[in-house]
Amino acid sequence: MSSSETTESTAGADTAGAGSVRLDHVTHRYGRGSETFTAVGPVDLTVPAGEFLVLVGASGCGKSTLLRLIAGFERPTQGSVRVSGAEPRPGEAAGVVFQTPRLFPWRTVRGNVDLALRYAGVERARWPQRRAELLARVGLEGTGKRRTWEISGGQQQRVAIARALAAENPLLLLDEPFAALDALTRERLQEDVRRVTDRTGRTAVFVTHSADEAVFLGSRIVVLTKSPGTVALDLPITLPRGDVDAEELRESTEFAELRAQVAHAVKAAAAA
Repeated sequence: MSSSETTESTAGADTAGAGSVRLDHVTHRYGRGSETFTAVGPVDLTVPAGEFLVLVGASGCGKSTLLRLIAGFERPTQGSVRVSGAEPRPGEAAGVVFQTPRLFPWRTVRGNVDLALRYAGVERARWPQRRAELLARVGLEGTGKRRTWEISGGQQQRVAIARALAAENPLLLLDEPFAALDALTRERLQEDVRRVTDRTGRTAVFVTHSADEAVFLGSRIVVLTKSPGTVALDLPITLPRGDVDAEELRESTEFAELRAQVAHAVKAAAAA
């Protein structure tokens, strides 16, 4: 399905509600004068509220740049970005999970989550209950008193996800959060993120270079061309969501076909 076809198909969806994302003719450049480098664009993209969009492409195609624009960490050189119908503001537009956990090592797991609750404006009296809910949601019950250096890399990334969920923003942005983890831990965390977003109904934009990860997580996949990144493929994913057997899903014929289609598109876009 082409980008225009997908845009038309979502025209009746909630494209301006809480958690929705809209990029209109977005181009972003770095540097000045003869040193100017165009990272992405032009890109037109609409993400309805509740969708799990995966941006996939070869290294350097502008995936992370688009994520920073959506988060409000940077402003586009041209075009406009809207989150929930307004210009995104850093720290307010979305919860963000980076490639590394970026936790505060002098704080406990509980302390890291509490800090996120504080910045989210949650009343202090609600912190214990809310913290317990968040840690349970990412499978970290009973770890609150442990230091971050006492838990595994996968558990640290779970804390980072819990922290991103603390603000109750309707939008969650994830920039290759599992890239440095071993295969088994990565698969488990993929299942956790899929389950959490399905249950909470949050919109998610996830960056990866893995076709396998993209197909497992996404309800829609956008493949980007090599720099400057533009939309090469806009593909809705029809795999079942909700309470499904992850192993059966990964072993299904439909999953294999979609993974092959996305992998081929990534290779073709990188070589074009």
